[in-house]
Amino acid sequence: MDTQTIKTAQKSTKATERISGSEAIVRCLIEEGVDIIYGYPGGAIMPVYDELYKYQDKIHHVLTRHEQGATHSAQGYARISGKVGVAMATSGPGATNLITGIADAQIDSTPMVCITGQVPSHLLGSDAFQETDIVGISTPVTKWNCQVTRAEDIPAAIAKAFYIAKSGRPGPVLVDITKDAQFNEFDFSYEKCTKVRSYNPVPKTDITKVEAAAQLINNAKKPLIVWGQGVILSEAEQQLKAVVEKGGIPAAWTILGASAIPTSHPLNVGMVGMHGNYAPNMLTNECDVLIAIGMRFDDRVTGSLDTYAKQAKVIHFEIDPAEIDKNVKTDVAVLGDAKTSLELLLPMLDKKEHKDWHQQFKDLYAIEYNKVIKDDIHPTKEGLTMGEVLKEINSQTKGEAAIVTDVGQHQMVACRYADFNVSKSNITSGGLGTMGFGLPAAIGAKMAAPEREVVSISGDGGYQMTIQELGTIFQQKAAVKVVVLNNDFLGMVRQWQQLFFDKRYASTEMVNPNFVAIAEGYYIKAKKVTKREELADAVAEMIASKEAYFLEVCVEKEDNVFPMIPSGASVSDIRLE
Repeated sequence: MDTQTIKTAQKSTKATERISGSEAIVRCLIEEGVDIIYGYPGGAIMPVYDELYKYQDKIHHVLTRHEQGATHSAQGYARISGKVGVAMATSGPGATNLITGIADAQIDSTPMVCITGQVPSHLLGSDAFQETDIVGISTPVTKWNCQVTRAEDIPAAIAKAFYIAKSGRPGPVLVDITKDAQFNEFDFSYEKCTKVRSYNPVPKTDITKVEAAAQLINNAKKPLIVWGQGVILSEAEQQLKAVVEKGGIPAAWTILGASAIPTSHPLNVGMVGMHGNYAPNMLTNECDVLIAIGMRFDDRVTGSLDTYAKQAKVIHFEIDPAEIDKNVKTDVAVLGDAKTSLELLLPMLDKKEHKDWHQQFKDLYAIEYNKVIKDDIHPTKEGLTMGEVLKEINSQTKGEAAIVTDVGQHQMVACRYADFNVSKSNITSGGLGTMGFGLPAAIGAKMAAPEREVVSISGDGGYQMTIQELGTIFQQKAAVKVVVLNNDFLGMVRQWQQLFFDKRYASTEMVNPNFVAIAEGYYIKAKKVTKREELADAVAEMIASKEAYFLEVCVEKEDNVFPMIPSGASVSDIRLE
């Protein structure tokens, strides 16, 4: 990772004009097609904000209420649009407040460029006011970062940042720019970056590896596909669907892969992982060929690696060579972009149906439905369940809404029970599991896709970590529908305490405020539901609203999310109760 001061690029042949470094930053962003920036001003970045004031007709700056909110909003924007999200902050605490969102974007492969101001270059290393080594701090959680100390180096740095953030396996990039570099003038010109020496973002696909994969799949009696977000990032949804249908292969998904194939597709067999569906988890350890596409064998997916799919030949379609054999040993690794690889694979596949194999998934689904799903979405007990709330939202949105979740029980329930009929519809924090992600990410998603219904679903714990972003919703008039499933607990932690710590509910019970009053304090329409007979009308009113709307639903305090694979257990040790 390059953390050195970036050197002057080779002189451009394009016409130049003399402008300040701060204006150059804004002009570079415009050249990269940036139309929205999420950020928070401060002393070390103030020259850039002064220039943004002059370019309001070209770039819309969104003042979030916290820098963490800026990164999560940029993530939501990127995840639903496929474009690079942009966040900006000042030096010191402004910059360090970006770190959680940057780390989240890194592990979830979200393209994001963060621009931070820095103290003047002559003060670097002097512990000046609000000086922090943000390049050093962010190095472990960025795809690339650099510090710019000269105005003339700004265009090359920003061009490189956007190229690295979006190319290959996407990720976050940070560019730290000293205040003197922002003030100084230079002869400006801009050229987009198209390559970086020694950086190969998309490995060339080896056709012999694709042929080997096709042979294994064609000879399989019990093939299983597990796809991840790589399918969505490479826009390979149609190619995946074609492969699944031609091969007659049951296909399951990780939480970040959700929505690449509609939930209702007959070969979509559900979610894998700790709170995934019973059938795909159990049958992972019975398939004879496991085909992983654009996923990284995260521990929440595999459970114990000692027992994971040991009977199967493993094929891994992956863009990042570092993921090959990192967790699960592969028999055939197909490097390259998923869309290209699947297009090459499709004509090599035999037409198959695998009816008996499919029946095993149906039989296990029936068991899960009777033991878990039925009571979650059609409860007979007095208290409301999270599952029935999701069922009502599905009904009112026809499965076409973008569901943006926070982290916890509600997240797992939403992933399990939301209907996803459109790609890029499940926006959540996967690898880092960042509480507070949901509300600001929903703002970015709605601003990137104003034509779509965007529903933010949070628990009462995570919601309060970034509750101040209601101010951003109000100021921006973003018509986000905000749902809080309130059980007066840090629900997922409480579930673990119940199951594994003898119900010692240490520091997990919440004494909550009046959420409706808080929303109304931000001039947002709000309602609270405590009874089942109130739910349908309240959800209908929320979805019909043309403005932002807050809905609090009080659910059972001690409901658990099942199925569940205990941490470190085999995927075959999945518990239904």
